Amino acid sequence: MSTPPDGLPVYRVLTGPDDAAFCRRVSEALALGYRLHEGPAVTFDGDRVVVAQAVVWPTEP
Repeated sequence: MSTPPDGLPVYRVLTGPDDAAFCRRVSEALALGYRLHEGPAVTFDGDRVVVAQAVVWPTEP
């Protein structure tokens, strides 16, 4: 597949609390065919750890 399914963008940043739901969202993106772009960004908002993970749709050269 040369483009992401369902009209999704080629580049996405997934964000949320560092919990099972966030991990599932990243896992679902990987299962669709996205690839991780670099490592995650992690911060603490005073109450919880918040994570951001960029994913990209692979393009062929």
